[in-house]
Amino acid sequence: MTTDEQPAETIEGRVEQLLRLLDLTPKGELLFTGSRQPGGQGRVFGGQVIAQGLMAAMKDVEPSRHLHSLHCYFMRAGDESQEIDYQVRQDFDGGSFSTRRIIALQSERPILTMTASFHKLEEGFHHQEPMPNVPGPDVLMTEQERIAQETDPQSAALLNRFQAMRPIEVRPIERRSIARPEPQQPFAHCWMRLGAPIGDDLNLHRAILAYASDMMLLGTCALPHGVNWQVPGFMNASLDHAVWFHDDFRVDDWLLYAMDSPWAGRARGFNRGRFYTRDGRLVASVAQEGLIRYRKPA
Repeated sequence: MTTDEQPAETIEGRVEQLLRLLDLTPKGELLFTGSRQPGGQGRVFGGQVIAQGLMAAMKDVEPSRHLHSLHCYFMRAGDESQEIDYQVRQDFDGGSFSTRRIIALQSERPILTMTASFHKLEEGFHHQEPMPNVPGPDVLMTEQERIAQETDPQSAALLNRFQAMRPIEVRPIERRSIARPEPQQPFAHCWMRLGAPIGDDLNLHRAILAYASDMMLLGTCALPHGVNWQVPGFMNASLDHAVWFHDDFRVDDWLLYAMDSPWAGRARGFNRGRFYTRDGRLVASVAQEGLIRYRKPA
């Protein structure tokens, strides 16, 4: 994928670009190269590095074992002008579990370290936290309808830019101004789905969900403080990210992403997320800590 490629005009085209992004090139023994995402802002999107790293690890795990958790640390901002190498290390293969360690490298320097665990299907006890009582996706505005009804021109322009870059369709439940944030309770809900159908590879669906899980979670801890990345003097960046996959799902069908932040302090914020299917099954949980700094401009 060349550096001058732009995001496709249709969401179906952007899904094709995402699938190409996740189709890694072998470079050596347990070493793979990932291509670059088109039309970004200079820094590599963290969800891209997570998803590409997972795809690298999956190439070294037998297909009967499915991804059930990942834990990663972001060490440096990725440079979008460079490709990323992924080194996979075989940490463990047991009777039920396999663990792989992945290091993402640019110019031979690590930008992310991740451990991913894979589990052979087993049956066992079951319970779950119920799905929040929120409107379903069919009664919410589409992104195009929301942009058309946005009265603030700056917010409309930002929403249009996001919609034109993402392979994921998003329908937020709470209506909040991007250009003029105000203090809010530290929670958010949205429905999301991949913008076109894909095949039945469970691990691919999980890698794409990991990609999507990093899209909006970080901003949750800033909601009570009335700031976001648009506010001068505000800086945020993901420090670590973890996902646990509880059950099977399709990322090309609607999933509810319920997000909250129980704590922020010492220039860090902690965020949690839960993914539910439309029939109320809890299929994944997310946790993330981020750097949040705010210095009022002089």
